[in-house]
Amino acid sequence: MILIIAEKPSLGRNIAASIGNFQRRDGYLEGKECIITWAFGHLFSLADIEYYNPPKDGNPHWSMSNLPCFPEEFHYQIKKGKDQKDDNGVIKQIEVIKALCNREDVDTIVNAGDADREGEIIIRNCISNVLEKPKVVKRLWLPDQTPETVLSAFNSMKDDSEYDSLANEGYARTYIDWLYGVNLTRYATLRTGTLLRVGRVIVPIVKAIYDRDMAIKNFVPEKYYSISSKEMTNGQVVELNSKLRFDGKKFNDAEKKCSEYNSCSAVVSSLKRKKDTLFCGKLYSLSKLQSVLGKKYKMSMAQSLEIVQKLYEEGYLTYPRTNSEYLATAEKDKVKKILAGCAKLGYPVAFKDKKTIFDDSKIESHSAITPTYKIPSKNSLSVPETQVYSTVFRRFIAVFCAEECIVEKVEMTVRVGELEDFVLKGLTIKEKGWTKYDDTSQKDKILPELKNGDVVNINFKPCEKETSPPKHYTIETLNNYLKNPFREEKLAIDDSVGADDAEEYKAMFEGVELGTEATRTGIIDNARKSNYIQLKKDVYTILPDGIYMIESLARLGINMDKHKTSDMGKALKKVFRNEIEIRDSVLLAENEIKQYFEIKQTSIEDDADIGFFGDIIGICPICGSEVKRGKFSYGCMNYKNGCKFKIWTSVCNRTISVSNAKLLLETGRSSKIKGFTSKKGTQFDAYLKISDGQCVFDFDEKAT
Repeated sequence: MILIIAEKPSLGRNIAASIGNFQRRDGYLEGKECIITWAFGHLFSLADIEYYNPPKDGNPHWSMSNLPCFPEEFHYQIKKGKDQKDDNGVIKQIEVIKALCNREDVDTIVNAGDADREGEIIIRNCISNVLEKPKVVKRLWLPDQTPETVLSAFNSMKDDSEYDSLANEGYARTYIDWLYGVNLTRYATLRTGTLLRVGRVIVPIVKAIYDRDMAIKNFVPEKYYSISSKEMTNGQVVELNSKLRFDGKKFNDAEKKCSEYNSCSAVVSSLKRKKDTLFCGKLYSLSKLQSVLGKKYKMSMAQSLEIVQKLYEEGYLTYPRTNSEYLATAEKDKVKKILAGCAKLGYPVAFKDKKTIFDDSKIESHSAITPTYKIPSKNSLSVPETQVYSTVFRRFIAVFCAEECIVEKVEMTVRVGELEDFVLKGLTIKEKGWTKYDDTSQKDKILPELKNGDVVNINFKPCEKETSPPKHYTIETLNNYLKNPFREEKLAIDDSVGADDAEEYKAMFEGVELGTEATRTGIIDNARKSNYIQLKKDVYTILPDGIYMIESLARLGINMDKHKTSDMGKALKKVFRNEIEIRDSVLLAENEIKQYFEIKQTSIEDDADIGFFGDIIGICPICGSEVKRGKFSYGCMNYKNGCKFKIWTSVCNRTISVSNAKLLLETGRSSKIKGFTSKKGTQFDAYLKISDGQCVFDFDEKAT
């Protein structure tokens, strides 16, 4: 008897419907030679710190007494509910799985987790936590959930051990994320008195948005002049924009240059016309699909993933959590079948056996997202579901469209004397081809009807302009950043079929990206739910809680930037490629985390340690009550009775350390503190002193 353990009930039902002849039981389905049961996603989760390292003071609340925690071996426990109490539904299903795994007539167990690293370890954890004696374990790997694919995969299952590399990376990623998340979340929360969700990926994502928004906020526009001519020639405007730029104070220089240009003749010195084929965009990876849906329909990443996952589970789309825009060579026959179905619907498609579409070297685990041969009936999908399905379907039609898009490209050079050549480019679509089926931003750009040697009328004038601030991150630009945070944003990704993307895929497979296609959406959604960032339409901005989180981590010296997160991602890929062991990657994380718990020796002048939330640091000089470390200040605890004494933890962009705050309370004067910044951006050093019950600057070097 074969026991199949699906990741979710919906997948279990789809497998049963594909194989056929099953009877409903309590928590499973039973056939003549096969049993199907399921998890509810994660039934087991990593044990918390208290399992490995109970607090020394016996305090059930978070405490520094059991931090940091580095387990010698990681253990899983039954997943708790949201209130941290036992989930009876989870416990009941685990008992069902345990009973079925250990049935005498069950000789083979099938891992039918989602076809990714997380799905792989979800079912492995179920099996390892309930199986009493070894049995054969197979893997059901489903690129889509159509009956044909399920049956084909069921009849060609491999040993689950062939997916050990995927599982190893999954476990390594889980352990490392636990180490960062549990240790640093508790540490930062205890230090600040505010729950800060510190994670290996969430922090650099929020920081990217924080850095961009701070750059916009602090941007000071600069005025400059450019020179341009917009004159009629043969009944059409010819616009010539010079590459020259003049400082905002040099209007006279710009005018002088215009006179110099206007004294010359302008002539069409070169005219090239060329018919060419315009290629459409590549098939979709998850992030590219989410970028398009966010830009066109203002659909959040969480919403688009939920819909594309649902369409996958209903058999209409292939597996969604893919980072590739290519298809596997083994899928050619499947693609031909899908194309045959499209042709019956009247679409002009043809199979294309090209390296620009089928390329195994650019597939890590899954091919690009495509429609399956199963096409939804009219009105069976909601409006958002139709938008998602149609976007994938139309791109598939465009890639395999039998009709090419033919354009005429025109390049005209207008030479102004011997001073500057102006290159104007135009494009006219002659045959629409695939553009009839897939949305395209490509529009006709018509150039004036001029010939080689024609004289162009000019009248150059200075144009006053201002430099522009950076733009807020959008779903598209944030996705592009996360896929390769070291690529300059101005270097746009060429998404067309046939474009050279070797460097992009090399970086992806090395683990340079922040997060993965499978995890990124959930992490960004957690950042939104934590009120660190917000998404309006398709634009991300930082929120006050996000600002507090990033600036607090900076004060605590916790530096989880893109470089460190990317380095850890590279280590995880080495685990996947069997170049290092799981334990090696875990040790890298432990060594990184240890440094945040080490006591750093520094002079009081440079000290920026603000201690722990709630620490008593001294006595109020006004009323004699205790002064405690709060969220934003060291404040008098007699504030309810009107005492307003406080020392801010940050003054003029400089952290006031707990050691300086204590010295200030004890003697009335701090040590000399280095690195204050004025409103004008000037740095200065100063003492702090208490004067008339307030903390003020003191620049007297001779004071004692």
